Amino acid sequence: MNFLNYHHLRYFRVIATELNLTRAARKLSLSPPALSVQLKQLEESLGHALFDRHHGGLELTEAGRMALDYADVIGRAGEELMDVMSHRVGARRQILRMGAVATLSRNFLLQFVSPVLNRPEVELVLRSGSLSELLLAMQAHEVDLVLSNVAVHRDAQTPWHNHRLADQSVALVGKPEWKKKRLRFPRDFADVPLVLPGHENSARAGFDRLLASAGVRPLIMAEVDDMAMLRLLARQGGGLALVPPVVVRDEIANGSLVVTHEIPEIRETFHAVTPSRRFPNPLVGELIEAMKAKGMKRERKKPIQGDRTAKTPRAHH
Repeated sequence: MNFLNYHHLRYFRVIATELNLTRAARKLSLSPPALSVQLKQLEESLGHALFDRHHGGLELTEAGRMALDYADVIGRAGEELMDVMSHRVGARRQILRMGAVATLSRNFLLQFVSPVLNRPEVELVLRSGSLSELLLAMQAHEVDLVLSNVAVHRDAQTPWHNHRLADQSVALVGKPEWKKKRLRFPRDFADVPLVLPGHENSARAGFDRLLASAGVRPLIMAEVDDMAMLRLLARQGGGLALVPPVVVRDEIANGSLVVTHEIPEIRETFHAVTPSRRFPNPLVGELIEAMKAKGMKRERKKPIQGDRTAKTPRAHH
């Protein structure tokens, strides 16, 4: 009776990715002859040739393409099993591994993880990086979810789920003396020094469109991708910074910074990106639902917008 060998399937997946026996063997730390023997054993078990051999390398047969679909499912299930088991380091301990893009507000990140902070049965592991880096880490089962201020595209190879957690209008903030200038946005902003997020930020794109439609070329003092750095530059007071108010919540509360202009036309969204898994980390769903509930409460308490040229609207926290 034939049976499937898990190692054979793993080797087959690597060979199918490389389509070259020598490269696949190097990646698996095996010799090419040894890997060839393993592949032959799998083909004999399945009763079909999985590759056509050519001088330039290998090509999947029709049976090989079908086998690869099943091998991918089995391989991902095995990776998920190891991932689930590694989270259960003890009967009373759970590990939550999170990624957060560098452009995300650290105040928002703190709000998101607050339900599991100081819980003795939970160990929280946070990782920062670019969105592409963190999605690769999630695909490799190194993180359970990724927090981002942009949604990601889903396809057959990367079946991510986007959970929209909250959104908030962005604002221009600065030292209290900026409020006294009573600048009209955007028409009076040709000579105003600005600290702006980078061009990959969705809020920046909307801001540029508003200025361009008014025929205003901004005086850019700095462009910053990292929200923590943008917050520090806003506190220096040399110009006005474009941020979601949650980024500088503490400074607004103590009066060291004020919102000079809230811009309701531009909204920054916050997303949790999760993978498709049969056994997701239960803490992920708990945090997503808690954050959505907070967003609903903020919407019910939302203040009426004020005059952008005269009054400083209350910041949404």
